[in-house]
Amino acid sequence: MNFYDTPGLTYDSGALYDDALVPPPTKRKTMAKVKFSLSGVPDGDTIQTCSNLKTALTGNANFTTPVPALTTFGTAITAAQTALTASDNAAAASKQATANKDAAIAALTALANQLVNYVDLTANGDETKILSAGLSVRAARTPQTIPNQVMNLSLTTSDNAGALDVHWDSLSGAKSFEVQTSPDPFTTTSWVTADTLTNSQTTLTGFTSGSKLWVRVRAINSAGKGAWSDPATRIVP
Repeated sequence: MNFYDTPGLTYDSGALYDDALVPPPTKRKTMAKVKFSLSGVPDGDTIQTCSNLKTALTGNANFTTPVPALTTFGTAITAAQTALTASDNAAAASKQATANKDAAIAALTALANQLVNYVDLTANGDETKILSAGLSVRAARTPQTIPNQVMNLSLTTSDNAGALDVHWDSLSGAKSFEVQTSPDPFTTTSWVTADTLTNSQTTLTGFTSGSKLWVRVRAINSAGKGAWSDPATRIVP
């Protein structure tokens, strides 16, 4: 009995079994996908895109029964366009209304200031007359006094050799602080101004490591100079 793999066998046509052509593999067809998104698209562009889509589908033999119906889609396009136009008009009107309001308030403020200036000049410093116009009177200005003594002065070791970090309590009414240093022992004439600053801390540098340093601080404002703090001392690192 002959088998298909027996050499020399042929088809009825006379072709050898071994010569039979293997059919080529079937190529799978690539399926196209729609690319479409309205996410993040401006309102006007969304409406225009939808209008273009409706136009392209109208009378298109490839899509004879659109879902939703093009009449429904067209109604939605018209409604969106009407709402967008109304919104744009409202925004423009609101912007104009705000500009009108700002101009009216500015004009009213100018007239009010002019009227108050008239009352101030006419009253000539008479508090009773000023109050009778429904206006208040400015509080008398309190003259500035000499600042109090600086408190809680402290010296700490700095990260750098030959330097000390200086701290003290902040003081109300002080415009600046004067920092003075003295070698040990200090005397009335041994103090030298090392820094003048507006905050309540500083770093003093340029001293000899191992030396004993004295520091004092006082507050200053337009009324004068306050009392010196109690002096503080530390060995320079």
